[in-house]
Amino acid sequence: MATDKIKLIKEAIKARESAVIAFSGGVDSTTLAALAFEVLGEKALAVTIDSPLFPRKQLETAVETACEIGIEHKIIHYSQLSLPYFSANTLNRCYFCKKALLETLLDFAEKAGYNVVLEGTNSSEMLGENRPGYRAVQEAGEKVFSPFVEFDVTKDEIREIASELSLSAASRPSAACLATRIPYGKPITVEVLQKIEKAEEFLFSLGFTQFRVRVHENIARIEVIPEELENALLKREKISRYLKSLGFDYVTLDLEGFRSGSMDEPYTLKKA
Repeated sequence: MATDKIKLIKEAIKARESAVIAFSGGVDSTTLAALAFEVLGEKALAVTIDSPLFPRKQLETAVETACEIGIEHKIIHYSQLSLPYFSANTLNRCYFCKKALLETLLDFAEKAGYNVVLEGTNSSEMLGENRPGYRAVQEAGEKVFSPFVEFDVTKDEIREIASELSLSAASRPSAACLATRIPYGKPITVEVLQKIEKAEEFLFSLGFTQFRVRVHENIARIEVIPEELENALLKREKISRYLKSLGFDYVTLDLEGFRSGSMDEPYTLKKA
């Protein structure tokens, strides 16, 4: 199945003749960039938007991954914190963020002579969770193309394709912007983003693989995958001590473990 979809995606990308790929270095954008590079060569350009929401470690990974693919890579600096509706952290903040990022990429693509912007939303993301960001993709029309949605490619299938292409990102844990760690309605500031980033860097240094540090006022709520809950308890004193040194008053471990979109749960549960 993946092989058939790879062919369809390549044909669709080739028909665009040249493309800028929205590139975070995650498995979705990496797989998309690799496929685009195969069919477009030097007419494909991976572009990473560096912002306060994008962890430094993730930026380093994006640079390394672009080199692995062989695709030309450019970094553009942009801060979403200048957008009032985003920094106020409304329920549809992702819409304003995505719209601004796409406008930045589209403006760059037009000036540099590229025909389209490719972005890596997959079909699995169309189910269940709050996805206002994709509305901005749809509003962009034909200027932005999402092959994984167009050809109904799931997250698991993308990992399968990445494995077939021998990409290191194939088993890379899913990432999300740092704003997803902050409850809706609480202002997004550089200070709180930096605190979250330092806390998560520390957990990574301790060997945790898939996790989030969610912030509730001055409480850090840590989500780790079930397989790593015991390890979190064993290292609880070290974790608590470091996070408190960052300014958190309390450090908690979420017994439900890691799950994507947990900040949406109070709103989705109310609807249910």
